[in-house]
Amino acid sequence: DILNVNHSIGVYGNVAQTQRSKTDYIGRFAPSPSGLLHLGSLVAAVGSYLQTKANVGKWLLRIEDLDPPREVAGATDAILRSLEAHGLHWDENVTYQSKRTEIYQEVLDRLLNSHHAYPCSCSRKEIAALANTGELGVIYPGTCRNGPTQPEREHLSYRLRTKNAFIAFDDIRLGRRSQHLHRDLGDFVIKRTDGYFAYQLAVVVDDSLQGITEIVRGEDLLSNTPRQIYLQIILGYPTPRYLHLPLVTNSQGKKLCKQHHAPALKNSKASENIVTALDFLGHTPPKFLSSAEPVELLDWATKNWKPEKLPLFATFKGKN
Repeated sequence: DILNVNHSIGVYGNVAQTQRSKTDYIGRFAPSPSGLLHLGSLVAAVGSYLQTKANVGKWLLRIEDLDPPREVAGATDAILRSLEAHGLHWDENVTYQSKRTEIYQEVLDRLLNSHHAYPCSCSRKEIAALANTGELGVIYPGTCRNGPTQPEREHLSYRLRTKNAFIAFDDIRLGRRSQHLHRDLGDFVIKRTDGYFAYQLAVVVDDSLQGITEIVRGEDLLSNTPRQIYLQIILGYPTPRYLHLPLVTNSQGKKLCKQHHAPALKNSKASENIVTALDFLGHTPPKFLSSAEPVELLDWATKNWKPEKLPLFATFKGKN
């Protein structure tokens, strides 16, 4: 029974967390090179960094470069330079998803062989014509669950069977959250028709390989978490704790992001940027530190970091 399995794994995950010492804490920041860092991504990086350092842990950097069509030339190097300029220094060598495709394929093969995943020949247009739409978007109707309806098609995607999975977890900031995967979104894609591995699969494999114990990221990724926990359960991976940070929005109330043309951070204003990020996160530095270097600001913030001070709602709106 999937529900019972989820429950037992969830309890185990909580127990595992309480048994870890602070020195076992491993956090991460995982930007994609689809553009330069902006204030929204800086807030996510700072929140992740501070939660890690306050727990005397290692902060890892992973470049999620699995979607070449969306990548911007030179973005990876620019992201690294920007993080360093803002005093956000990672603890081990940078990891690149593009170098792990063989591992992702091995995991996909395992899921196919165990009948947890299957090939799908449906196009988006075909799915939209048959499917209902829910809060998370189009709900896949299971058309290819018993085999691709058009196996002759050159390019197939691969989906994970959601069965009757109900996933519940406790977010450090937002509290209890839950999702009924099959009812709310249906079987979801783990490898796309263009041959690239989907975010859901890659991030779960990477977090396990890197031993990530707590994932701190923006609230826009909250709805992805149940899918990732479900994959962790199926693959026998530990489930990290989760902390989803409030989102920085633009003047139209939309998430500040690359798609909405968020302006890139100016490294020359690194201290000002860090102060802005800390203020947004509910940890405003004292006035005597307002012109301090980024490292000094982050040192103060690490010593004074309290997740319970994070705002439930965004309190800052970007200019663009």
